[in-house]
Amino acid sequence: SDYAEYAVDILDLKESSFVIDIGSNDGTCLEFFKKQGMSVLGIDPATKIAELANSRGIETIADFFSFSLAEDIIKEYGQADLITSHNACAHIDDLDGVIAGVSHLLKNDGTFIMEVGYFVDVYENRWFDTIYHEHLDFHTVRPLEKLFSRFNMDIYKVERISPQGGSIRVFVQKKSGPKRIDQSVEELKVIENKLGLHHWQTYEKFENEINNVRDNFQDLIKEIKRKGDRIAGFGAPTKATTLCYHFQLEKNQVDFIVDDNPLKQGLYSPGKHIPVYDSSFIYKEKPNYLVILAWNFA
Repeated sequence: SDYAEYAVDILDLKESSFVIDIGSNDGTCLEFFKKQGMSVLGIDPATKIAELANSRGIETIADFFSFSLAEDIIKEYGQADLITSHNACAHIDDLDGVIAGVSHLLKNDGTFIMEVGYFVDVYENRWFDTIYHEHLDFHTVRPLEKLFSRFNMDIYKVERISPQGGSIRVFVQKKSGPKRIDQSVEELKVIENKLGLHHWQTYEKFENEINNVRDNFQDLIKEIKRKGDRIAGFGAPTKATTLCYHFQLEKNQVDFIVDDNPLKQGLYSPGKHIPVYDSSFIYKEKPNYLVILAWNFA
């Protein structure tokens, strides 16, 4: 709700505006634009979720977004005043195809708002476990500028926001668009350059630091187990699999994991086969230590 009001306010959207969300899920974001009288369209390849959105009155196309789909949408609905994408572009293999479609679908004075995890946060906080099979891209501003420039678009503003442990909200328009380039674009490029994120040696250093954390953590775990104490894990997110493998956590070290998601309860962690229970298991078993695997909710 706050996001929609904010977007409407800074982009001067009207009731006649047309808003599209790429990776729209159940239509929650678009619902707030629709409540303000705007035309909305969701795009999401998950068919059951798209059906749910349609049943809630948020018209949704169950498909992957592409240039050809953009052409079909223009024929049927026209071009968009605002296109949004929240935490979807990190999962996309053919990013060029998506941005080509966005550029084609956007009005000359329209805006594309893309939210993605910010690699500056991953690097500075050593959040390596967010790197796993679903996340194909890890974004910084400087390469994104080049990406959009290839499709006749400019980044005119970037905001750092908190979701996903640290993300950026990137505002993009066509090169002929009306918005002035905000100083935030240059400010974040300066931060990226100071961190050396465009040099491969930086990533060797990143690996060494992660390995040091692993070695220190294993020393701690072994000391706890030597004393006969019990350890449990809190949260079973996807990134916990990356963490458990790199930190070499085994089921003889972590007795069990708890998670509030009923779909995960009664199952086992991938590969390590640590049992997953609901949160009440903590109070029943009373482990001496909890490792917070879902650290972004800590």
